This record gives sequence, structure tokens and C-alpha cells, in this order.
Amino acid sequence: MSLLLDKDGRIVIGKGVTLLPYQPREILPRTMLTEYELRSMAGGDLIVDVEVYPNYVLIGFKHVQTGKYFQLRSDFDKKLLSWILFSYRTIGFNSIGYDLPILWAIYYNSEASFVKKVSDALIYSGEKAEVVAKEFGFKIYRLAKLQHIDLINVCPLRGSLKLYAARLHFPRLQELPFPDNEWLEDWQIPIIDDYNCNDLDATEAVMTFCKERLALREDLSKRYDVDVMSKSDAQIAEKIISSEVAKLNGKTPKKQPVQSGLTFNYQCPQFVMFATPTMKELLEKIKRIKFTIGENGKVIAPRELDDPVRIGNSWFNIGIGGLHSRDKTKFYKSAKRKRLKDIDVTSYYPNAIINLRLIPPALGENFLVVYKGFKDRRVVAKIQKLFTEDKGLKIFLNGVSGKWSDVFSFFYAPWNTVHMNITGQLSILMLVEMITCQGMEVVSANTDGVLVYYDEDDEEKLAYWIKYWERLTGFGLEPAEYSMYCARDVNAYFAVKDDGSVKVKGPYSEVGSQSGTQLDNNPNKLICSDAIKLFLSKGVPIEKTIRECRDITRFITAQRVTGGAHKDGNYLGKVVRWYYAQNTFGAINYVSSGNKVAGTDGAKPCMDLPREFPTDIDYSYYIESANSILHDIGYYSKQVEFF
Repeated sequence: MSLLLDKDGRIVIGKGVTLLPYQPREILPRTMLTEYELRSMAGGDLIVDVEVYPNYVLIGFKHVQTGKYFQLRSDFDKKLLSWILFSYRTIGFNSIGYDLPILWAIYYNSEASFVKKVSDALIYSGEKAEVVAKEFGFKIYRLAKLQHIDLINVCPLRGSLKLYAARLHFPRLQELPFPDNEWLEDWQIPIIDDYNCNDLDATEAVMTFCKERLALREDLSKRYDVDVMSKSDAQIAEKIISSEVAKLNGKTPKKQPVQSGLTFNYQCPQFVMFATPTMKELLEKIKRIKFTIGENGKVIAPRELDDPVRIGNSWFNIGIGGLHSRDKTKFYKSAKRKRLKDIDVTSYYPNAIINLRLIPPALGENFLVVYKGFKDRRVVAKIQKLFTEDKGLKIFLNGVSGKWSDVFSFFYAPWNTVHMNITGQLSILMLVEMITCQGMEVVSANTDGVLVYYDEDDEEKLAYWIKYWERLTGFGLEPAEYSMYCARDVNAYFAVKDDGSVKVKGPYSEVGSQSGTQLDNNPNKLICSDAIKLFLSKGVPIEKTIRECRDITRFITAQRVTGGAHKDGNYLGKVVRWYYAQNTFGAINYVSSGNKVAGTDGAKPCMDLPREFPTDIDYSYYIESANSILHDIGYYSKQVEFF
């Protein structure tokens, strides 16, 4: 946190407006390890985090197996630090880019002023850690394989530690209590030490939540003799597949140069065909488009794809990124011999890569040999219920396509992005056209599949066209029955399945599409979604669900606020958490501009989760919000058509 202080140590946010930089918080009791205990338990796991100030440097560790802490300050035996790093498996967050280089800088020179210069260079220079280390004259020692885990890439979407902590409902959200460019006084040091422990706890919470993802990475690392513990799904795909291809090619692949300015046409597969004049014309237009690679190595979106296309009574947007129907509020219900069927494409990306023969130039034909081998192995693992191998193979089979446009990747081939995505969209539009021409209604569509509303008598007809499409394209479809579909748009809806379960997507969902976990999405009044799911599927009154809930995390909203936020002059941080309370006035405001953070009127900051359920929950606000969502997704406005 870099904030401007006045002469009294208050944060200046505008003319005549200041905030206190530190709000007193309870310092929690911690159990510390002795050096003897630490040395006697070598081989375990240590969470690591460092704090750097101009006159104070702290190295904090948390021993995972005992839950105890160990801290190193200025006058410590440097050999002990080296011993720790080589004797334990360490875990951090953004630690490869920051904490580990800082540790080796401290090993070289533990003077706070020196370490602070290194810290600033790592944060602000934009240079890699190795470059910074060379500039300051110290060495970053390489740890043994599987000896360190950096969680930042294991988690989806590269959020901050505080943001992930908020998504996991971690008890305390806390920003650095004092600006890191200020000299600390003695009274401030215990506060920094406590803050460091809280960050260690938060890192452990993220690690624990990622337990399955880490187990998959450990299995893959041992199976293929590479270290992928700190890599994202796409990075794992590149590491393992390129390594296996190199064995077949007999040489290490070379990364391809960025081909900015290169133009190419979409290579349309023979199976892509349409029956109606409008769609035939669209296909010919797409074939004529000259796609261009920009200076950044990515394909520039052509304007020719800006116009939506109409099939029947529905409009669809297409583009390099993906297909989606232009949906407004929609409400559909299975009733009076009417059926709702969701038809999803299964394993689209792996099948597209194989069927369309999408090959990265750096790897050559053997890429498909290796890739198809992995896909076949996954099919076997799935049949035999080998969970770890199944999930591990899925990670990098799906991770490949994310690297087509990465100029630093062995998979770099931006034209593959176009061929794969455009083919997927046209294939779905073929299915939409087939279904529409048979008199059935396509309610919604995206690159992953379609939702169809049809007469019960057309069940066999729909099944025929599904099978026909599968044979024609080589892709597979997986149908699921819905009893109700309520949507604000194609990316925000509630869908009640025949078994009574409810699929939720978009801002109403607790989990996201990136990893399928709550690490993807910020919590946003989840009690409202809980109430709507029970109302739609079981008829439980909205008010009953909301008023009877005693889990504060279901009432929480949390989000990142650029530049930080405050409430009534109290600085909250860059990740803010709140609930809506009775007799709470005003809003949460941006520190930088003073503007209101959207949707925070009546919000009560909740940076520390209360130990007991609050007595001031504004139930009427949540009930009103849930009913507002029901209106947005079309439930209330469409009831007259059914009752």
C-alpha cells in the first residue's frame, strides 16, 4: 500500500479529507516454535511470507503440521535461513516472484535498507527476479524439485491473496496496516508481526482449499518427472506435452516468432454447412474475411463479425471469443406437454484440436500423437474411475487452447484460436438451424450448447437431429432435462433440473466457470440465491429461507476496490467485505475519488467476521433483493402465462 501521509501520519485522500492509516484490531494469540522444535521437524511444510520496511524486515513461517509460527528478524543466523529453505517444503503466494528472491537477498545482506531496495525493485521495476538479483549482486538458489509451491498460478484468474481470502470467507481481511515506505516505531512492530501471521493463515486457507488441485499437480510431477506444482492448468499442458513431444522429435522445441501483420483466412471444415439462405451467406462472408495478427501477437477481431445473425426469432452474436444468443429476460417452464432440454457439447476443445488437426508449428505433427494419446488415456481413466489420473489429464487437455495466442508459449498459433472458435460457433449454429427448421424453439445458445423448448411429441425428432449433428461434426452432445429456466440473459440464469437440483450461472452463482469453485466468484448476497433456488425448486417462501439462515457468510458481499475504500473515514483496504444492516447509513467510498462504491448504501463493513450471528441484519433488504432478482429473471412477469 503506497499512500500519501500528512505530518500527523494521516492518509491524505483529497483536499481537507484524511483517513487514519491504522484502525486498532485485536492482536490474536499465536503459539511460536523454538529453533530446536523447528530443526527437529525437518521435512514438513512451512507457509512463508515476508514484510519489508526501510528499518524492519520480518520473515514469517507457519508450520502446517502443528499450526505454530516461527519468525526471523534482523539478527539471525543466515545459515538457519538456508537450512530452512532446503529442509522444508515451503508454500507461498506470489512467492517465486517476490518472497523467495527477498529471502535470498536477506541471505546475502540482511540490512533493512538493502532489502527494501530489492523489494521496491521487485515490485516496481517490472523486471524478473533473476534480473533484479543480478543487479543487486546476490544469487537465487534453485530448490529441489517439489520443494516449493507458489499458489498464485494454482488458483484461477490470478487474483490477490486478499481477494481469494474473501471468497473463502476467511475470518479476517486485513491490508498492510502501515505504508511500506514509512519507518516503523516500536509500537507498530507487534502489529506488523500479527499482520504477517494473518497472511500466513490466509495462505494456508487457500492452500487447503486447493488441496485437490495440488494433489493432481504432485501426481503429474511424479508421473512425468517435471515440477508443475506452481503452474496453472495451461502452463501444465505446455510443460508436459512439449516435454513428451520433444522426446518423439528428438530435440527441444523452439518458440515461434510473433508474426504481426500476417493475414489468413478461416479454414472451414467440410462438415460445416447450412440450409437457409441467411446462414449460407454468413458462411461465405466468414470464408472471405482476412484475419490479421496484431503487434501483440493476437488476432485482431474483424469488424465483419460485429453484426448479429438471425435464425428464426432469435439473434446471435459471433466473434473470435465465442457465440452467445442475444437474450433478454426469459422464463420457460415444462408444462402442458412442453419440454425443456439443455444440450451441451462434451469435451469440445480436445475433440476440436484432434478433429481439426490444430497443430502448433513449434511442436509439429507429433503434437497430435501425444495429445490424442493423453485423450485416449483419459477416456480409460474415466471408465475405470481413476479419479486422480482422470482429473490430471483433463487439466492439460483443456489447457492447451488457452496458449494458442500466448507469444511466449510453444503452443503459439493464433490462427488455431480462429479455426477452433469459429468452427465451434458455426457448428452450434448448424444445430440451431436444424432445430429451428423443425419447428422447435431455441431458447438460448452459446459455444457450449443450446437450450431447446419443444412439444413432447417432437422428442424422437429432436433425438434424430442430435444424432445427425453428432455424426456430421464428430462432436458429442449431452442432453439434460430442465423443468424451469429463468434468465436475465444467456450468462445469468437459474435452471431447475428434473431431479430438483438447480443450476445457477453468472452473478447469482457461488462458483464460476474457470475452476468450478468459489475461488472464481466474489460472494454477493448468496442468501438471495439460496432463497431463490429453494423457492423455484421446492416452493419454500423467500422470506422463510432468509430469516431462518444463521450463517453470516451467506449475507456477505465482497469485492476488490481499485485504490482502496473507506467508510466514514475508516480505511478498509483494497478488498472490502460487508453486509447490509439496520440503521446503517451512508455508503462505502473510494479512497482515490471519494465516489460511492456501487451498491453499498446501508452496507456495514465486516472485515472481521463476527463470532456470533449479528442481530442487526436488514432482512427486508435481502428479501427485496431476492424478489428483484426474480423480476430480473422473468419469474414474476411471466406467471400469468402459466397460471
